[in-house]
Amino acid sequence: MKVAVIGGGSSYTPELVKGFLDRVDSFPMTELWLVDIDPQRLAVVGGFAQRMVAAKGAPFEVHLTTDRRAGVAGASYVTTQLRVGGMQARKGDEYLGQRHDLIGQETTGVGGMAKALRTIPVLLDLAADMRELAPGALLVNFTNPAGLVTEALTRYAPDVPAVGVCNVPITTKMHILELLERTTGQTIAPRRAELKTLGLNHLSWHRGFTVDGEDVWPLVIEGMLAELRDDDHPAWDAALIETLQLLPNYYLSYYYYTGKKLAEQAKWPPSRAEQVMEVEADLLAQYADPSLTEPPADLMKRGGAWYSTVATQLLNAHYNDLHEAHVVNVPHRGAVAGWPGDWVLEMPCRISRAGVQPLLADPLPPACFGLLANVKAYELLTVEAAVRGDRKAAYEALLAHPLGPPADQIATVLDEMLTINAAYLPRFR
Repeated sequence: MKVAVIGGGSSYTPELVKGFLDRVDSFPMTELWLVDIDPQRLAVVGGFAQRMVAAKGAPFEVHLTTDRRAGVAGASYVTTQLRVGGMQARKGDEYLGQRHDLIGQETTGVGGMAKALRTIPVLLDLAADMRELAPGALLVNFTNPAGLVTEALTRYAPDVPAVGVCNVPITTKMHILELLERTTGQTIAPRRAELKTLGLNHLSWHRGFTVDGEDVWPLVIEGMLAELRDDDHPAWDAALIETLQLLPNYYLSYYYYTGKKLAEQAKWPPSRAEQVMEVEADLLAQYADPSLTEPPADLMKRGGAWYSTVATQLLNAHYNDLHEAHVVNVPHRGAVAGWPGDWVLEMPCRISRAGVQPLLADPLPPACFGLLANVKAYELLTVEAAVRGDRKAAYEALLAHPLGPPADQIATVLDEMLTINAAYLPRFR
């Protein structure tokens, strides 16, 4: 069995390799192909990956290539963790927002839109390769903005099975388990618990938690409120949580506390991209050490906690027909009554060899759905803009986004966005 990783030179790759090594008994992969356009970086990260696997008795082969088609050919699974334009493009997205007093985060607002415009055409090209060279293979997309990219894949490559994945749901699940342990004194194994989530990627609300099938959400809310009221600098104001009886995805802070986020952004440098550049430079230096065979502790500074767990659990559940519930991004196909069935949502789904089956879920309350509908309109317009190089659709996407510029500034912001990303947006020429 062959697995291809597009963006194999990522600093996250060693954690992913560790996840595969931890599952060799249940997930019998024979070939792992790391694909990247940067041969120097691929050599460093890939060389480290090869040493990791060799140190565990070489249960599978690790191949390194800059040829995407060779990497994809014959694969059973293709995962994506790429960044078109690299970290410099992310930095450009962040400072584009700062210059115009807008949120410049890499997946939210103008920064997220710029990243989507660069990324969607590349993922659609990959899907075309898979259609030809790996028919039936599952595409597991970790590339941000994950939900928006998956939206494009399901609309413009519907014959290529694809699912979008994010580490926020599993990170939330682990935090809730820690909260329950603090408040009840009981340690609960993750396999016994399920998180109920609904929304869009980086725009979701957590609204249920079961342990051995028993709903413990009231305990979660009670414990969260108690901790928020005792915290001098709480992540959320208690009134918000008490009113909604939901836990917002962290990224909703950009919508609920926009002024605070803009004030933090005004203090740059360093932006998050600049911080990550320093972290990655240090990680790559460590990866190059020929004696290193285990992921270094500094990898946690990069973010992406539980990334390897998310990735390998999903592939393992699919391959072994486990019918496990995972929170992923797919078209809900009527699982949420009254919402357009072709919308890609982040929600619990049953994973088996038959594919990814969304589980029935009640709609969100109006206070949440109103924001979700606005952002979904932005997502759909951004997909059209990216696929067609359509400036009008891009303008309308910024007009629809709650964190977009005022109408009389849209043209200026859009012109600058397209100019600084011109090398990566050939369809707009």
